[in-house]
Parts: sequence; C-alpha cells; structure tokens
Amino acid sequence: MSSPDVLELDGHRVTVTHPDKVVFPGPGLTKRDLLQYYLTVADGALRGVGDRPMILKRFVKGVEHEAFFQKRAPSRRPPWIRTAELRYRSGTSAEEVVVADVASLAWVVNLGCVDLNPHAVRADDLDHPDELRIDLDPVPGVPWSDVIAVALTARDVLVENGLTPWPKTSGSRGFHVYAPIEPRHSFSQVRSAAHAVAREVARRVPHLATAEWWKEERHGVFVDFNQNAKDRTVASAWSVRPTPDARVSMPLTWDEVPRARPADHTVRSSACRFVEQGDPWRGMHAGAAPLEPLLELAESLGPAPSHPRAPGTRGTGEGRRRPAKPLVEIARAASESAALDALEQWKRAHPAAAASLAPADVLVDRMRGRSSLWYRVRVNLEHVAPEDRPGQETLIVDYDPWQGWPRSL
Repeated sequence: MSSPDVLELDGHRVTVTHPDKVVFPGPGLTKRDLLQYYLTVADGALRGVGDRPMILKRFVKGVEHEAFFQKRAPSRRPPWIRTAELRYRSGTSAEEVVVADVASLAWVVNLGCVDLNPHAVRADDLDHPDELRIDLDPVPGVPWSDVIAVALTARDVLVENGLTPWPKTSGSRGFHVYAPIEPRHSFSQVRSAAHAVAREVARRVPHLATAEWWKEERHGVFVDFNQNAKDRTVASAWSVRPTPDARVSMPLTWDEVPRARPADHTVRSSACRFVEQGDPWRGMHAGAAPLEPLLELAESLGPAPSHPRAPGTRGTGEGRRRPAKPLVEIARAASESAALDALEQWKRAHPAAAASLAPADVLVDRMRGRSSLWYRVRVNLEHVAPEDRPGQETLIVDYDPWQGWPRSL
C-alpha cells in the first residue's frame, strides 16, 4: 500500500490517503491522477462549486462500484472545512460541506468524490437560488444531434426571456444549460420558471423534445426542469463523471456546441484544454438576470396537464396515478448490474414481448435511497401485441432501500 501524499494548499495541510488506488480502471487513473486534474482546473472547478453546499458522492472503491451519498459533513474533518445547514421539506436538516478553496477541493476528492454535486444556492443565502439549471436527458435511442438541437432551442427561449445561457456537456448522455439569476426567488418559483422553459421548448420542437414528467410518456429529449427543486444537485462544470473513460462535464461556448462530442472531453484532454484555453465560463455570474419574464411565461402557459389517479387514492397519501401506458415492473435492485440482469431474465421468459420492445420502452430509473442509488426497472408494453403482453408478476429482484429506516430520513 502506498504511503500518503501530503499537500500544502491555501495554507492548509491536506493528506491524500492511498494516492495510488486505481479509480478508473479503463484509462488506469489513480486517485493521485484525479487530484492532479482537479488542481490543474481548480479555477474553473471552483467557479462551479465554490461557496455552495454540496452532497458528497463518494466512490470509495472506484467508479466500477456504486457510490454512496453523504449529505452530512463528516464529523471528523479539519477545522477549516466550511459547512452550511440545509433544511428540507421533510423537516430534516443536513450540515453539508462547502468547498471554498483549493484545499477543501482536494479534501473532498480524497474522500472519494469523483464528481462535484453542488446545490444552486450560495452558503450565505440558502433560500434563493442564483442559477437556473436545465438538464437535457435523451431517452434511449435518441441521436446526439437531437440533443444539440434541443439545447439550441433552450438557448433561444432563455435569451428571449432576458437570461444569459451557458452550455456544458453533462459528461454522460445528456447536456446542461445554466443561466445565472438574481438570488431573490424561492425554489418553487425557479422550478416554475424552468418548467416554463421546458414546456416552451417542447412546444417549439415537439418532434424532438418533451416536458412530460412521467418517464413512459416521454420521447426524444426530456427537458428536465425538476433539477431546480430544493433537494436537487447537478454535477458542476469541470466535474469528472464516473464513466469508464473518465469524461468531464465540459463548459463550452455556444460556437462550440454544434460540434461538441462528450467523448472528446476526458480527464486528460480536459486538463490540456484548460491549460491552453482557460475556462469558457469566466465571468458567468456577472450577468445575473431577473426571473420575472419566465414567471410571466409560466403564467401565460397555465397549469400543466395532469393525469387521472386510480379510484380512491386521492388524499390517501398513496399518490397512485393511473398510468396512460401498459406498464409492468420487473425489478427493484441495489445495483444497476442486478437490475439489468433481472431485465434479461424477464426477456428470456417472455421472448415475444421482448422482441417487440423499442429502446425507449425499457425504463430504468435511478432512484435516490437513504444514502445510495437504487434501480427500478419497468417495461412499457404499448408496442407489444395484446396477446403477447405478460401481466404483472412477482418482482425478479425486490430490494427495499428503506428497510430498517424511517421513511422521512
């Protein structure tokens, strides 16, 4: 086992434990490599995460294993690590880490944080977001060119409503568009404004985009407005994502967007880009805009269409909606691999139905549990002939992430 590295940063000593531990087996990147990347791009990374409370998403065994989420700052931490206490609608609260400088950035990376997941608020004002965030999430089978087309449409909607949009790759399958806003609106108002953007984008390019909340009813690119809810975080600019090739959530200029390709931006290439070109998001927050035009758009659009609920469930706490599509649930699993294995078992058991499924008919939901993700698998049978449609069966895997814990935690 390698001995720790000791770094002097911002007048603080940061001990890097197990620096030779492999974090990304594919490209062979170690914890030391990951830390060196973040030190190289620190000015840009801190622009995205600095002075914001963040959830610690820790890959303590490397990216091939599931991360666990740690809202609360570790009790054993250096005295110079800042925190901020966030209160949630459930009545719970969490004292979260605030990355304020290069030393605290290095400290969270040493804890196993591969990507950085800050809230849309500053530590000195936890009730008023200063960023509106649009997450473009393509359904399976959607070409990247469609994602870019939707991003450009979102840009137009934001600009027409007085905001300055800033684009970046998500580092995964999707794309992010941020807009700095004046920090004087509630989370619910910012979410309503983002929902208005999503609905307007879907209205302009209905063949490419959707604002439908229910996953089985989506097509094309889902314009995810709910990332603006109070409890949500998004991987920030320059964050390394847990993909096999160590991709980066790359901030771009709009001139670069049409030719942007997620695979072009990895740890090694992104560090070189930063050294040669700097951060394209410099000065981002100098142009914070009022939110009133988008709130007026939200009012003009009216309430979003709702879906009927199953009889007798309204007001019961069950929240059971009547699905508009023929769905069956297959598995609830602790890991993505276990969820996908269950899907393959179901396909082998029902070959006629499996042969009729379109890529978007397989719904794999990443669900947030108490401290980690879990995975739900459902199948939309609308493209399966009625005589070949299996009924709801016992779940192949039935994992309960809340077993032994109060549901409010």
